[in-house]
Amino acid sequence: MSGRMGAWQGTALLVGAVLGPGMLVLPHLAAAAAGPASVLAWAGMLALSVPVALTFAALGTRYPGGGGVAAVVGLAFGRHASAVAGWWFYGAVPIGTVAGALVGGRYVEASLGVNATLAACLILLAAFAANAAGLRTSGRLQIVMVALLVTLLATAVITAVPHADSANFTPFAPYGAAGVAGAAGVLMFAFVGWEAASHLSAEFADGKKGLLRATVVTLGVIGLLYAGVAVTSVGVLGADMTGVPLTAMLETGIGPAARPVTGVVAVLLSFGAVNTYIAGAARLGAALARDKALPGWFAKGGGAGETPYRSLGLVLALSVPVLVRGADLDLLMRATSACLAAVTSAGVAAAVRMLPAGRHRTTAVIGTGMSLLGLAACGAYLVVPAVLALVALGALKVNARRSYKIGL
Repeated sequence: MSGRMGAWQGTALLVGAVLGPGMLVLPHLAAAAAGPASVLAWAGMLALSVPVALTFAALGTRYPGGGGVAAVVGLAFGRHASAVAGWWFYGAVPIGTVAGALVGGRYVEASLGVNATLAACLILLAAFAANAAGLRTSGRLQIVMVALLVTLLATAVITAVPHADSANFTPFAPYGAAGVAGAAGVLMFAFVGWEAASHLSAEFADGKKGLLRATVVTLGVIGLLYAGVAVTSVGVLGADMTGVPLTAMLETGIGPAARPVTGVVAVLLSFGAVNTYIAGAARLGAALARDKALPGWFAKGGGAGETPYRSLGLVLALSVPVLVRGADLDLLMRATSACLAAVTSAGVAAAVRMLPAGRHRTTAVIGTGMSLLGLAACGAYLVVPAVLALVALGALKVNARRSYKIGL
């Protein structure tokens, strides 16, 4: 569909890349970390999004169809850096997909009484089965999912905000600055995805202007939604809110009928996101194998129109122990945030080298600095991308030795 995508379609795809089902639980996790001061963490993450989003838009206009962050990082820093960035995303998927399934599971348990872990298992099984059968979430269906989530969040805010109570904002910062930093660490989960702009510009009917316009509109939509959800959830529910805050907000504004509806919508949103990320990870695994960052055996099936069953099986194998041992949703989302924050930081750092001197490079420098602050907020969870970096470099080294021996 090159050259056919309108601004509204591009905006929907960008909103979908950033906005995900994590928003169904992040208000609770952020408030648990920082109390009412979690709104400061939301504000800080929104401020970070501006230079990061504009930087990836600039990359997209200069290098249309750039192939994603790993490719951009490779152009700037070489194949080893590209492999590390690829592994950061690939390694985050088994953790993040389990987290996404558990989000849906929580809402199912709250609305229908089905055990959350069982519901999460069913969501994951359905997503892996769909990918094994070659079923993909179409672009139009993704837009419908995005519209559904935006509608859900907007309705929750609009109907619940009249019930807000200023007393719920006191004491404002019971855990101090450390609590705000902790909230920022888990909120990174909701502020990644801007790199999608770096490979969308070739799809716009009006090229560079279309991408920039879509990016600016997306920033506005995300800003309004996130600010509304952050302030309203605390104002209405208090910092000790339930683990399913959107259900509680809708029940406050609409009534008990919102509970089963929210459960069904949560399952649809979680399945859609999990299905999409599993598909992307399976193809990324095949690409990493072709680039010698995974054993070559996993490269099979990575061609156009094929299903990379071996890489898909590896994603499944990595997801099972995460699901068995990782029922702590906060831990899973923080580990995923650390990996994706590392990907974002690498991408904007690459932009500093690749963009010409001027306002775009200046924006990239600011975005790099702010991304590194966001990365630092992940704290001890940075051990996850650190381990994945070692795995990536180790795989490259092993494959290089194997190629050398074959050559001999």
